[in-house]
Amino acid sequence: MALWTFFGLTEGKATTPWPRRGTTDGQVGVLGMPRFAPEHCEEGCAACTEICPTGAIAPRADAPGGIAVDYGRCVVCQLCTEACPTGALSPSHDWAFGVRRREDLVWADTPAPVADPAPGQRAFRRSLHIRHVDAGSCNGCESELQALNNPFYNLHRLGIFFTPSPRFADLLLVTGPVTHAMRAPLRATWEAMPEPRWVMAIGTCAVSGGIAGGGYACGNGLDDVLPVDLYLPGCPPNPAAIIAALLTFQGRLPQRVQGGRRHAE
Repeated sequence: MALWTFFGLTEGKATTPWPRRGTTDGQVGVLGMPRFAPEHCEEGCAACTEICPTGAIAPRADAPGGIAVDYGRCVVCQLCTEACPTGALSPSHDWAFGVRRREDLVWADTPAPVADPAPGQRAFRRSLHIRHVDAGSCNGCESELQALNNPFYNLHRLGIFFTPSPRFADLLLVTGPVTHAMRAPLRATWEAMPEPRWVMAIGTCAVSGGIAGGGYACGNGLDDVLPVDLYLPGCPPNPAAIIAALLTFQGRLPQRVQGGRRHAE
């Protein structure tokens, strides 16, 4: 024990001061959501729509570039960026991003204004208690959630805590595509929460069903089961993206995505 105490004292503080500006988020170099530039699309090209495993990219005559891009279905596999011959879809280091409206994950020429947080959400700026429910996840999202409480991210420093009981929870955080077997337990958890209560869909599976969406065992995400207040796609979203989404929910960070496009920092 004395050795580990000495090691800790010599190494210094491990926790990042992020999201303070100019500090590291621990995700440097990590590939994120593909960037879409419809002006580079080639007429008649269907390479990206044919290879996308979840229908995140689909042909649509009236959409920019002739394709519709839905980041709520994206599993960040990068296959589209490899198949695209013109660079209309290119790799980026943009994280998955949290939005209050599902339509803000869909690429649009003229996106609607960003929605403000509901007045009740601001009450949780100093203290937010979360109940997590795995509704059929592959455990990828759970692995990232566990990292939130490691010394580097130390979620507690932001006044955000996980609770084992829904009766003490403000926010229900759901991962997985919501299998049929988990619908009743998930709804029972939500009903046990005191009002006001909020719901957040974490990961592409919870947002839209992901790879498993519409299969024999599950539906197409959380929207069919509970009202969702914040959507965070990704397969899985990294710990920094989850923290940023939680702070967006509280109104402590602005929503940085509108119509599928990320605003400048």
